[in-house]
Amino acid sequence: MRIKAVKTRIFRENEDLLSFIFKYIKKLPEKSVLVVTSKIVALSEGRTAECKNKREKARIIKKESELAIKTKLAWLTVKDGTVMASAGVDESNADGKLVLLPKDSFASAESIRKILKKKFGIKKLGVLITDSRTFPLRAGIVGMALGYAGLKGIRDYRGAKDIFGRKLKISRTDVADSLAAAAVLCMGEGKEHLPLAIIENAPVIFCDKTDPKEITIEPKEDLYLPLFRRILKL
Repeated sequence: MRIKAVKTRIFRENEDLLSFIFKYIKKLPEKSVLVVTSKIVALSEGRTAECKNKREKARIIKKESELAIKTKLAWLTVKDGTVMASAGVDESNADGKLVLLPKDSFASAESIRKILKKKFGIKKLGVLITDSRTFPLRAGIVGMALGYAGLKGIRDYRGAKDIFGRKLKISRTDVADSLAAAAVLCMGEGKEHLPLAIIENAPVIFCDKTDPKEITIEPKEDLYLPLFRRILKL
């Protein structure tokens, strides 16, 4: 697998995203994946907010969340079925404003994909919109997939056999988040000016229809549910 991060100028609020992409992406190979950081997607949609104080920021985070719990460092929230810090509301690289997450990252990815396929005359193309997240009991952040199109986000091994013939019962690979983590590692989190990346030769299955529900699970099925319940009782 080969990842090439693309250096650009600063993307501005309400700027046309596709014109920006076309300025820096001159060619996309067949069976490649274009990675776009969620920040420039959100800025293109005008998904920003003015914030004067911590109380106002908290109000915005709660409004963006399905669940919000105050913690020592940030708000622990659930948004679009995903656990993340502060509902993705971000002050970094935001020029004095708060940048929210895109309205619908899966829809945005599909819209971008359709136009890019036509522009470059290719049939199999994936588009991945990324953000960052933390893991319990791990320092640092890694890339995650907020939305994607043109590829299967989950590789399901359930029912298959391992190398010793044992039937696998729960094994699934999170392809979308794995690609996002690899791409964001190359794109950076600071002042790198690398909001786009092209992934080639990725071990993915390309498809025309993406199911946004495939990558999420119900809370009652989540491995961490007992831990969450215990923490909330303390």
